[in-house]
Amino acid sequence: MTDSDRTYRIFISAAEPSGDKLCAKLITALKQTGYKTEITGFGGPNMAQAGCTLLINTTQKAAMTYNALNHILFFYKAVKKAQTHFAETKPDLVIVCDSPSFNFHIAKAAKAAGIKTLFYVAPQLWAWAAWRIEKLKRLCTGGLAAILPFEPDWFAGRGLECQFVGNPLLEEINAGKIAPKKYTNFSVSGAHIALIPGSRKSEIETLWPAMQHIARRLKARHPSLRFTAVAANEQVETALRQNEMKILRCNYAVDAVYDTAKNVDFALVASGSATLQVAAAACPMVIMYQSNKYLWHLVGKRIVKTKHLSLVNILAQKELVPEFMPYFPSVAPIVDICEKLLNAPEKLAETSVALAELAKPLAGINTSRNIAEMIIKQLHEPEDFTA
Repeated sequence: MTDSDRTYRIFISAAEPSGDKLCAKLITALKQTGYKTEITGFGGPNMAQAGCTLLINTTQKAAMTYNALNHILFFYKAVKKAQTHFAETKPDLVIVCDSPSFNFHIAKAAKAAGIKTLFYVAPQLWAWAAWRIEKLKRLCTGGLAAILPFEPDWFAGRGLECQFVGNPLLEEINAGKIAPKKYTNFSVSGAHIALIPGSRKSEIETLWPAMQHIARRLKARHPSLRFTAVAANEQVETALRQNEMKILRCNYAVDAVYDTAKNVDFALVASGSATLQVAAAACPMVIMYQSNKYLWHLVGKRIVKTKHLSLVNILAQKELVPEFMPYFPSVAPIVDICEKLLNAPEKLAETSVALAELAKPLAGINTSRNIAEMIIKQLHEPEDFTA
């Protein structure tokens, strides 16, 4: 049987809405390679629309699970479903996308079934869990794809080959069109600010109220301030609207981080991949995240190994933008830094220039095509591991 006749069976696991979007692009790119593929997996509506047969819609878990026990049970059943599927169909390759706390279990099930696993979006072990490198070595039997340019060297230094494929959130952005914002005639009284609280239920519960409190205090000082909240999808938009402080009179945008950041003067952003899209829009920002105060002091501070915690500052190797990760007990320091920056147009302009330069090398790389080529290569290589 020739390659043109064979149909390759691929299983893809994405646990979050962001992973669902990345894997949908990947599926589309795989179709463009000319190889026949039959794709099943865990994910959401974007993957389904791209041609994946969903065994479980994992992106709905936030709406389906109301407490920690149900959350654990949901993913326990998902792992069991994967084990059964692997035993019955024996896919040619398993691809796990992000969400290592869940996908390590999927990779382990694939390993036990004698199926190679490719990790798309290398786990950020360099930040907080370097001790898990040996586990990753055992489970990553079909390739490791990085979306941050420094990661291949970090993993190579620990004995694991890793390939930089580009950043999927920036692949459709033309690097030549990234330009700093102009603050020549800027006044804080007319500022337009984006509020980008993330997509996870925990982020919305902790960051959305905090961002609104910050916005409310700023608006009390500058009544003409305008705010646009960015929701990851329609479900998130509904959640944000239901918990909105009406005094803010927010506008809403759905799945439009980059476009919104292009059109505003400043942003409050949940730590994560969205910060890179805001950087590509050359938009000055303050980055926020929250965690359990007691766990942070008991454990978190001791296991985090990077000087900076946000991707923007890690790539810049300095605090290019203020980060509050985590913030507690008060948002007052964040209000103060926002006020200081909004009253310093020269600083905003300087930061905008630096963000544009930071993002340019990452923009416009065809990430989906690169990861698809990695997958095709793995499908053609013989299995060289034992379960």
